[in-house]
Amino acid sequence: MSNERRAHFLATAVGLLEHLRLLLGERVCIPEAYSQNIPSMQQVAVEKSEPSLPPESTQRGRHFHFDVSTLVPMSRIFDDQDDFLAAQSLDELYQRIHTCTKCPLGTMRTNFVFGTGNPSADIVFIGEAPGADEDLKGEPFVGRAGQLLTKILAAIKLERSDVYICNILKCRPPNNRTPEPSEIEQCKPYLYKQLSLIEPTFVVALGLTAAETLLGRKLKMSHVRGKWFDFYGARLLITYHPAALLRNPELKRDTWEDVQELRRAYDEFLRSGNLPEPIGNAE
Repeated sequence: MSNERRAHFLATAVGLLEHLRLLLGERVCIPEAYSQNIPSMQQVAVEKSEPSLPPESTQRGRHFHFDVSTLVPMSRIFDDQDDFLAAQSLDELYQRIHTCTKCPLGTMRTNFVFGTGNPSADIVFIGEAPGADEDLKGEPFVGRAGQLLTKILAAIKLERSDVYICNILKCRPPNNRTPEPSEIEQCKPYLYKQLSLIEPTFVVALGLTAAETLLGRKLKMSHVRGKWFDFYGARLLITYHPAALLRNPELKRDTWEDVQELRRAYDEFLRSGNLPEPIGNAE
């Protein structure tokens, strides 16, 4: 077994033990020798890889904190198909997962729709799933809804290259139907690994499916849109999906209020480093 693979296995095992200790308290003990040896073993893997983020991202501080291995069933944690956990950059992550066929959508797609934008973005926009245009091109938000998202970003003085844009699912559901829970379960670890590499300060959930997936509970859009939630150290804002605005233009006013709030919060963060006070958190 290579040093890189051994380092990944050991780090994952210790991460699982840490997670169990949070649940069970002192009944779980992590051998000190193992925990002390992890950095040196991980360094072997890191030296062989590209840096995960540019230097400026390190300077701005880390906000999103999440142990992605907790989303992978323990029975699969050491399978080759889950070696995406060891990815050190978005490019490497794409190479490890773009041939995924863990759910039936993987056999139906034209293209795997990974994500696009700034790999060290402060703001990440997350939608539900790719549509027909996205499936053909292999990029998120390139159809009519995507064109509207581009205009929304421009209205608050942001470009697509300033932010990162992706979806909960990486493959298009038939006829653009709502994702099944089993499909979300398979794709969610990939999304959270993306976020752990980007380490955003702000996350914007576009639509109720994205919001419910990220917060881990059922929601009413009228109760949560425009509100801030703590999202593992980052701040999560919920608003309407651009496709909903195309179907119902009356929602544009609410969305405009929401993105203005995002711009205000982002400007305050850039000025002072302060984040908006959340009303709740992810489960």
